Parts: sequence; C-alpha cells; structure tokens
Amino acid sequence: MAEKNEKEAPKAKKLADPAAATIDPASQQMIQRAHDLGVETAFDRAVTMKPCNIGTQGICCKNCGMGPCRLPLPKGGIEGEDTRKGICGATPNTIAARNFIRMIAGGAAAHSDHGRSVAEIFMAAARKETDAYKIKDKKKLIEVAGVLGVDTTVEVDGEQLDRDMDEIAVEVGEKALNEWGKAEGELLFARRAPEPRYELWQKQGVLPRNIDREIVEIMHRTHIGVDQDYKNLMKQGTRAAIADGWGGSMLATELQDILFGTPYPLASEANLGVMKEDMVNIVIHGHEPVLSEMIVAVSQKKEMHEYAKSRGAKGIQLSGICCTANEILQRHGVPLCGTFLQQELAIITGACDAMVVDIQCIFQNLANVAKCFHTKLITTHPIARMEQDNVIHIEFDEHHAIEDAERIVKLAIDNFETRKSEVMIPRQKSPIVAGFGVESIEYHLGGMFRGSYYTLNDNIINGRIRGIGGVVGCNNVRTRHNESHIQIVKELIKNDVIVLTTGCNAIACAMEGLLTPESARVFCGPGLAEVCETVGIPPVLHLGSCVDNSRILLAATEVVKAGGLGNDISDLPAAGSAPEWMSEKAISIGHYFVASGVYTVFGVTLPVSGAPVFKDYLFKEFEKMYGGMWDLEVDPIKHAHKMIAHIDKKRSDLGIDKARERILVDMAARRELESA
Repeated sequence: MAEKNEKEAPKAKKLADPAAATIDPASQQMIQRAHDLGVETAFDRAVTMKPCNIGTQGICCKNCGMGPCRLPLPKGGIEGEDTRKGICGATPNTIAARNFIRMIAGGAAAHSDHGRSVAEIFMAAARKETDAYKIKDKKKLIEVAGVLGVDTTVEVDGEQLDRDMDEIAVEVGEKALNEWGKAEGELLFARRAPEPRYELWQKQGVLPRNIDREIVEIMHRTHIGVDQDYKNLMKQGTRAAIADGWGGSMLATELQDILFGTPYPLASEANLGVMKEDMVNIVIHGHEPVLSEMIVAVSQKKEMHEYAKSRGAKGIQLSGICCTANEILQRHGVPLCGTFLQQELAIITGACDAMVVDIQCIFQNLANVAKCFHTKLITTHPIARMEQDNVIHIEFDEHHAIEDAERIVKLAIDNFETRKSEVMIPRQKSPIVAGFGVESIEYHLGGMFRGSYYTLNDNIINGRIRGIGGVVGCNNVRTRHNESHIQIVKELIKNDVIVLTTGCNAIACAMEGLLTPESARVFCGPGLAEVCETVGIPPVLHLGSCVDNSRILLAATEVVKAGGLGNDISDLPAAGSAPEWMSEKAISIGHYFVASGVYTVFGVTLPVSGAPVFKDYLFKEFEKMYGGMWDLEVDPIKHAHKMIAHIDKKRSDLGIDKARERILVDMAARRELESA
C-alpha cells in the first residue's frame, strides 16, 4: 500500500533555477526567497508553460470562428510551391502579415492612447481646469506650437507682439488632440523628419492621416476576407507605425515635457536595494506619469513625512518599475526599483507597503503575490482593473489629482505597521546618471551658447565614435533576465558605439552600472572612452521611457541636420536593437524605426519565420524601399556584431571608414565649417 501511495504522490512542481533565470544577484536572491515561501512567480511559470511553436512562427490565424487555422512549416522546409492554406485560402504570407500588423496596431494603440491621456490633461491644465498641473517648459511649448502651426505672435498696429502663453497652450492642446481623429490632412509631426524621409513616405503612400484611423484600418484590413496581399498589409502597418513613433508617442513625450519639465541629467540609483526597511516603500509601476507626478509631489510634503513618522517609519521611499519609473527618474531622480520582470520580486522583499499601478506591462499575478504579504496593490486607471478581491481601485481624476495622490500615500503609510513577514531587501544597487534628451545632449556637446550636434558628428567622422546604437525594449522571461541587454550594450560600447537607451533596457543598464561617466573607462573602446571623459557623459545615455523612443528619432534628425553624415536617417552609421522584447509596443517601435531608415535587430524570436517569403520581404526588400530593415539574432554577441557590421557599412558608404589625422579646429575653421 505504501508503495502504491508513493507512486501516486504528485510530482514536485518545477521551479526556476535562480541563476539560470537572471544575471542579477538581487533578483536571484528574491526568486530563491519566493521558492522558500511557496510564492509562484513568472520565472516559475515560464518553466512549466512552453510557448506554441506555430504561434511563435506567426502562422496561426484566429481571426474568424472557422479556425484557428495552423499552417506549420513542413519538416525539412519548403521545396517548390508553398501549398499551405487556411480554410478561407489564406496563405502563410497573408496570415503572418495580418498577425504582424495587428501587433503594430496593438502597440500603436497602447502608446497613442497614453499620448491622448496626456493631451487631455494638458488641455485641462491649459484651460485652468485643474490646479495640480501647470505649464513648466514654456520654451518647449513655443517650439511645439511652431510644429503644430500655432501662431506664437500676433500683429497689433503693424507690430508683432508675443501672444499670451495661455492662449498658445489652449490652441496647442486643441491641435494636439486633433491629431488623433481629424477628418482630413496628414500627421503634422511627420514633417519633423528629415525632408528626404518625409518625401520618401509621401512617395510610398504611407504618410499617416490621423492616429486612430491608421489603427482602426489595420483591424478592418485584417478581418476575414479583406486585405489578402502581404505587401499591401505591410503598407498599412507602416503607416500605423509612423503614426505611433512620429505621432502618438512623440506627442506624449513633448506634452509631458511641457507639463512636467524637460529632463536634464541627474543622479540616482537602481535595483531592488533602493528600498528601505525603516521607511514606507511606495513602488510606482506602469507607464503614464500623470499620476506618479502627483505622488512624487505629495510624498515630498512635510506633513506626509510627519504622518509617516507618527506610524513608526522614518519617512517615505518612492521607487519605480517599468516606464513610470523612467518618467519619475528623469525629472525627479526617484530611484529605479527594477525592470518588468522584477515587479513580483519587489513585493517579495516584504518591504513594499503599496504598489501603485496604472497601465501596460502589469502582471495580474501581482494580486496573488500581494496576498502572501501585507502589500496594498492599488489600480488607478479606468481601463486597467483586476478581478481579484484584494486589489484596491482608486480611480485617478486629474481634477482632484492632489486629493487622489494623498489618499494613496496615506494608505501606504497606514499599511507600514501591518508588515507580516520578515523584510529581506537585497543590498544590490548601482549609482546612475539619467535624464538625457535632445536638448541636454546638445548642451553637453556644445555648452550653453554653442550647443550643437556638430561635436558628435565630428567625433563620428574622425572615428573616435564608431556609430550610434539605439538599444531599447522589454524583458522576456523566455531568455535569461537582462543577459542579452547587458552583453549587447557592453559589446557595442567596447567597439566605440555610443548607446542611446530607453525602457527596460535603460533600467537593466542602470542596474549594471553602465549609466555613469566613470563606466566609460572600464567598458569602452579608447575612442568612445576619450569622448565620454572629455564631455562628462556616460557611454550609455538614458533617454527615458518607451514612448520616449521619439527622442531617439529627433536626436537622429538633429545628427542629420548637423551635417557631414548624409541627408537622411538611413545614411547614418546607426542601428537599433530590442534584445529581450515581448510586447506589441516593441513591434510597433521596431517598425517605425525601420520605416524611419534604421536597421533594427530583435532578439528572442520574431513571429515571421513560418512564412519565408514574408520574412524575406521584411528582412531584405524593406531596405530597398525605406533604407531600414528588420533582422533577428538570438545570440547577443552576434546580435551586437550585426549592428556593428551595418554601422561599418554606412561608414564606408559615407567615405569615413579610414582613420583620419587629428587636427586642432580653431574658431576660424569652425566658422568656415558652419557657413559651408
């Protein structure tokens, strides 16, 4: 009987090996603690739940009730004609293209709805309907007004006078909101691209009309029986991606800068070790900064700190996860608690008194983890709620922003005394310098009065800097947490490629200590190290959240304007990368970079391999049309060297691949160059 019972005993559940799951020692410690406490995390679920092989190849169609139709590649590949068809006759190319542009639509919708929310709050601030938000960056307001066609002066008795700032702000808000649904015209920010790029989009017929229309049209085209030509489907996908990168995301970034202030470099720290055992720990997680800005303001109030002390805490410690973290870091220096895959681990420390979430990249399992601890999990957005009964919903309203933030912070403070398990905060944290953008890079390169991208271009031309790498994106539990991010970035800077980063890649680099000027001497090639030491910048520049990839687009445009490196973004010795992508937003980001002329490499996987003809279209034909193309490389070192090879090719095309004699450029020579 004992033998029978032994055979019938359930198998022990497979758990993630902490060392195999992540390269980060703090995360390894928390994964092990989760195992000790019997708390399941995403790392464990990834061990037991395997991905669908057909779905990862992009050849499963579930767009109607007759399917899903699955079209696996024959063993040994395809020889001759590809005869695979869905019930309606859809080919692998059609199915893969439909799936791909639906991901673009999902990503563009996420970024652009974020942008719309910011625009609505911007309008409330412009109309003085809220006391919580005010215009902070008037210089940028004037700049954006010019792009949107808003007059900043008015003629009075034949004299041009400055318009009232409030009037300008209201009209900017109206013009911005109109970009989501105007009846005619084209996306206004598209003209911010270099002129040859704008003309190319015009020639290809992919200039967006308005943001919402391009997303809706994808959903229509991919309905059963509508668009069945993979090239035509990708044309609409391209239009929607441009509407995201040069529209919704760019509007979000610019309006956030106007409302909350344009970032400039500041110092902070990163990793789970930023939490403090003797303080009230509030972790802010998500993507929209409209609430987190208010929580930062409220948590700094003297009366809130006194209230925390009355509950036995020494004060309030804010930290952030994902892109909300990047937003409050770059404007206030609030430390980074961790990346996307560390959200459960922050609660497992036992020190998280409240986790406040808004939208995007939020695990529903946070509620289950919070049940095992004292943590209050608070949702705040009307479109992002959870079904579990232990989740508190405090819906944020911009008209009562301070009151809502105070309620949330007080709830966290009151919860400090109820900690029910031993606190275990990893000691790991790294110093960082973040808050870079188009304006601050220009300032660092040229100073207050001579700010220019000329210095960057000059150092690319003379070879000290080999090129520019934009490395961005998520974490993916199907690969070792942060490993690809760090290996790729280290390989790039070792080979004198300066890196611009956003999103969870930026947080990963912060945790690894790559966001300090001092790191250049340790990790960089001699040319890039010399530039970083001279200018006083890190070799990896943190440009913000995932909507702030628009900053990379504008920085690339400034490089083109500075001269000497071609006439379009596609001419630049530059390449893009998303090493550990996982979200639809990443596909939209990747595609608007490709459409902007950037060679873009993804890691992990890409849902196109089951349709070889469609894959070749993205990986080869797109370069002929747009100057940028997709690529996939799982191995991080090979991934980095694909980017470097492309950069070297562009250097050769520009005729700057040979070492040049270094000369001192005096002011007379510089004036001559600038007037040329």
